[in-house]
Amino acid sequence: MGLQVELVSPEEIAYTGEADVIIARTVGGGDIAFQAGHVPFIGTLAVWEVRLISGSEAITYAVHRGFVEVSGNTVIILSDMAERSDEIDVERARTAKAAAEQAVAANAEDADAAADLRRAVVRLHVSGAEPLVAH
Repeated sequence: MGLQVELVSPEEIAYTGEADVIIARTVGGGDIAFQAGHVPFIGTLAVWEVRLISGSEAITYAVHRGFVEVSGNTVIILSDMAERSDEIDVERARTAKAAAEQAVAANAEDADAAADLRRAVVRLHVSGAEPLVAH
């Protein structure tokens, strides 16, 4: 038996179902994988991808902050935003990336622009449109 998973954002329930493995990145903790029988866990999600793996199939979401909670064989992911890889608007993400790059170039101390750039880069990576490069 796999894990029962709910991936929820303010706009929608992005995913509800089962997964054998869930891989997420937490703030300050790096990547973490959850499988059935995992110890209870609560963590803060980084702007990164969440992968839900069942057998040989994987569904990947771009997740923009939030929390993950593991209790028993249930995993609940609450995210500010979650976009499935095949639903990402690549042109919109490229436009957002270009605007954020210009804002960061104009003011390297602009934390909002840096966060916008990170989200755009992750969205493009998760969509498969661009490889991940450090910013």
